[in-house]
Amino acid sequence: MSAPERIPPGRMSGTAPAAEATRELLRQGTLTVRGQITAASNTVLFGTVEHAGSSLPCVYKPVAGERPLWDFPDGNLARREVAAYEVSRATGWDLIPATVLRDGPYGPGMCQAWVGEPPDADDDGEDAPSGEPAEAAPEREPGGEPGRGPGGEPEEEPAPLLALVDGEEPGEGWKAVGFADVGGGRSALLVHADDPRLRRLAVLDAVLNNGDRKGGHLLPRPDGALYAIDHGVTFHVDDKLRTLLWGWAGEELTGEAVEALRRLSTALCADAGGHAEAAEAAQAVDAAEAPLAARLAELLTEAEVQAVGKRVEALLSSGRHPLPSGEWPAIPWPPV
Repeated sequence: MSAPERIPPGRMSGTAPAAEATRELLRQGTLTVRGQITAASNTVLFGTVEHAGSSLPCVYKPVAGERPLWDFPDGNLARREVAAYEVSRATGWDLIPATVLRDGPYGPGMCQAWVGEPPDADDDGEDAPSGEPAEAAPEREPGGEPGRGPGGEPEEEPAPLLALVDGEEPGEGWKAVGFADVGGGRSALLVHADDPRLRRLAVLDAVLNNGDRKGGHLLPRPDGALYAIDHGVTFHVDDKLRTLLWGWAGEELTGEAVEALRRLSTALCADAGGHAEAAEAAQAVDAAEAPLAARLAELLTEAEVQAVGKRVEALLSSGRHPLPSGEWPAIPWPPV
């Protein structure tokens, strides 16, 4: 089936953010910038993609707006964001919204499905200077505002996933992360929900070697789905794991996680030749149909792709969630 045939007509608000049809619309659609999310450290633009009668709100991060990171000298953040989505899809968990690498009004960059109610922005972006649209869109908040049900009725806001509590032990249904300074000489215990969705994400982050898992990157939806965003600081060959999701550190992996890791291991070992040959193979076919190893070879260095496989095998070998290495700050700052 061709890409346009996979895209349903009309506003795609009812289509899952990580679905293949969403990815195809992001790839095929005309991208229009509507505003800028000014709170981000790099250039992050809000826009829409439209194709064959369908439209979708999206986030567009042009490579030209990235700030160089001394410890991530290879490639760019946009490619890492796309690679993270590809790995998420391969697990079967679909924790990351559909993300593609494409050209846009301000050059090549990553384009990702917007999760939650899109901001109201009237500016069409045409008169904005390069990389700096005139209208500012609000930053995506963890949990977001309530969405809309099938009949347009407001949906209930999701339960919180993070909290600061008094005392030295988390309550029932929560996992301890560590103590945080809350000012006035006081500290509080930072906890996250003992939630299977977060536990899946903790495993995925270990595979991605995510160096920046903050609370503001978690987007639970009223329908029970959880999505995670901002994966530019990932896939380093050295251990860079920094996350708020340490509550399961050292605990046994769930059977579900082991099966997902086995699927990843198989997908990464698919015979696509060497790194260069794999990248060429991905270019020769539809991105959705290329083997995972080939898709990653197009986005990451050979050493980075090999490191992904090593992390997957290490998790399967230990059968446990990883522990902080002690060589790198375990929790990102600020944590949200």
